[in-house]
Amino acid sequence: MSKRDLISIMDYTKEEYLRIMELAAEFEKNPNQDLLKGKVVATLFFEPSTRTRLSFETAINRLGGKVIGFSDSNNSSVSKGETLYDTIKIVSNYADLIIIRHPLEGSARYAAEISSVPVINAGDGANQHPSQTLLDMYSIKKTQGTLDNLNIFMVGDLKYGRTVHSLLMAISQFENPIFNFIAPEELQIPKEYKIYLKEKGIRFFEHPEFTDIISEADIVYMTRVQKERFSDPIEYENVKNVFILKNKMLEKTKPNMRILHPLPRINEISRDVDQNKKAYYFQQAHNGIFAREAIIAHTLGLD
Repeated sequence: MSKRDLISIMDYTKEEYLRIMELAAEFEKNPNQDLLKGKVVATLFFEPSTRTRLSFETAINRLGGKVIGFSDSNNSSVSKGETLYDTIKIVSNYADLIIIRHPLEGSARYAAEISSVPVINAGDGANQHPSQTLLDMYSIKKTQGTLDNLNIFMVGDLKYGRTVHSLLMAISQFENPIFNFIAPEELQIPKEYKIYLKEKGIRFFEHPEFTDIISEADIVYMTRVQKERFSDPIEYENVKNVFILKNKMLEKTKPNMRILHPLPRINEISRDVDQNKKAYYFQQAHNGIFAREAIIAHTLGLD
């Protein structure tokens, strides 16, 4: 059996998305199992992470596995000049599964080509973040009861936001989605994603600012303006505070509407929103444990 990697959200079929949702629900009921007993998982985080790394490592521990790796490449041989090729070649001799986050787009695919064990992409630059997308989908399905016929608002950094790109691709596989993109001109959704939606006949709309149309949303997916993605600090300063979601803006929204955010939050969601029952981002982060348990089990072919 050939090894199974998760590098792009499109590596999975629609049926596999639904299977992950089922597995995540089962792990939520019973998160502590011994599926990884005797197995070692390497978490190689070449850029900072809190939720992704800790939820993956929590998932591994709850499944009875052992974790090796690093959370700062400066504490590894990378600081001595070791190449990604050599790092992956060596680590794949030590572990049964590699989970990698790297700042360069395409690095996870490259690692998968080198590795003799399965590789899960925990984020590669502005490209993809498939495990985040699967936990987002699980959160959406839990709150909406379906992944079909949803009006999804994506707000903030749509240019560099890898979570936005991955979620758009995945939700496009379901019935009759509508996307509303709300972003400043500098951070609009890249052209290739709009072409993709047009080719699939999926409706989408672009807005330069928040409007009353938010009352039509089922999901409002907020993102931070990522300072680390800007080469020009002046460009970052010009747009960082443009879109802030405040509690008073939610007064006329649908009862079922929920607010998601991949986190970390800076100031794009006011703290007064936290007490609103429509705020779901902290529960969303908790769902990450169950979704990542499901991803690991599926990747390794474990029942």
